[in-house]
Amino acid sequence: MSSTGIAFSIGNLSVRWYGILISLALALGIYLAYREAKRERLDDEEMINILLVVIPSAIVGARLYYVIFNWSFYATDWTRIFRIWEGGLAIHGGIIAGILVCWLMTHCKEPGFLRWADVFCPSLAIGQAIGRWGNFFNQEAYGYSTDLPWAMYIDGAYRHPTFLYESLWDVGAFIILIKLLRRPHRRGSVFAIYLIVYSIGRFVIETFRTDSLMLGFLRTAMMVSIICITAGVVILYVNRKLPLLDFNAPQKRLKGKKKR
Repeated sequence: MSSTGIAFSIGNLSVRWYGILISLALALGIYLAYREAKRERLDDEEMINILLVVIPSAIVGARLYYVIFNWSFYATDWTRIFRIWEGGLAIHGGIIAGILVCWLMTHCKEPGFLRWADVFCPSLAIGQAIGRWGNFFNQEAYGYSTDLPWAMYIDGAYRHPTFLYESLWDVGAFIILIKLLRRPHRRGSVFAIYLIVYSIGRFVIETFRTDSLMLGFLRTAMMVSIICITAGVVILYVNRKLPLLDFNAPQKRLKGKKKR
């Protein structure tokens, strides 16, 4: 990886932009989720307990997903698997792992998985927007050559800055999601809209990328995007008759309790 990915060094310790941006994304995401959980009268302590497990699980999932689909590279030197500071996190792996762990921790409780997923999704979107700039500093996740005026010089050529495309798309998704969350909404609808909106953008942007993870001749990101869009539509359809949740009116704070 290019030395341009290094923000500064302290002796032999190099601090990389990738790590700084991921840390910033996590900090901002946690703050936003905490604020929205309090606004929706959810148990903020329960939220912290969930995130303490979900965040490391998502990081592990993002790494495993990337390693699995690049196994030929890592098979020759297993120590590379643990060099996470060199890049190589696949957001779809993180999303899948995060959703699974969150569901396992909340599906038998009230307020339940979908309520928590609604609260977390805006944080996830803005975190993705910030994290994509780590790809810029690592000189990765770029598109094919182009002569368009906004092309960036990367890896010896002017290319589509696909990390910028996705970052801007994620900012737009965040704005949509936070507005939906703060208006009367049905349980799970914000989560469903995240799955649909993010996946549409990712599907289109993937067509410009040169380093897509592949499953045979298929781009894995496109396949996962189609699955996520379908899941989002199903959630909206199934929950269409649920009552609207309005947190602008006074309401007792909900605590995480097991169903009986």
